[in-house]
Formats: sequence, C-alpha cells, structure tokens
Amino acid sequence: MHHHLRLRHADDFARIKAQGRVVHHPFFTISYLQNDLSHNRYGVITNKRLGKAVRRNRIRRQIREALRLLHPTLRSGYDVVVIPKPSIIGQSFWTIHETLQQKLRSIGLVTELEKS
Repeated sequence: MHHHLRLRHADDFARIKAQGRVVHHPFFTISYLQNDLSHNRYGVITNKRLGKAVRRNRIRRQIREALRLLHPTLRSGYDVVVIPKPSIIGQSFWTIHETLQQKLRSIGLVTELEKS
C-alpha cells in the first residue's frame, strides 16, 4: 500500500475515534469518517491480545493487503481504521479479504462499479 494511503498521525486516529462511525464484526471493528481528500487513507491497529509481535504483524500485513486490493472499488474521501479481534487469528487471507469486502459493502463504501 502506498504511504500516502496510510493513516500515520495520532491526531487522525483520535479524530476518527471521536467523530467517526463504527461497525462491528466478529473478526474486526471498522471505524470510518469522511476526509477532505480526494483519496482514502487506511490504518490498522493491533493490540497485544492478538499475540506476540510476529502474529500481530502478520495480521496487520494481511489486512493491509486486503485493503490494497479493495482500494480501487471503494468510494473516495474516507479514512478507514480496522481493529482486528482475537477471532481473526488463524483465518486465511481470502476469508479476511471476503469478510472485509462484505462489511465495507454493507456500510456503503464499495462502489457499484465493482464486478465481483
């Protein structure tokens, strides 16, 4: 994922937490908020309940890759934060990808131009 598509600053995460909308799924929580940019930005927050650093980093990489693949089909101008839950441990990449896609579609972030 390109660096300009990543959320990096604590202020941005705090703004999304305070003002954004939140949806829950057994695998993750998604917070999202409209931004004033022409593109989306994404962030992934992993906490120590997911395990040691190797496991947390693997989950973070899988979610970032799923977001990278979904990015062209998403509506522009949103900040999206994904917080994985312990039930995501052991799930395949494609399960994570499909679940994330379904959840983003249910909240209206997937454009209708998508063909899958």
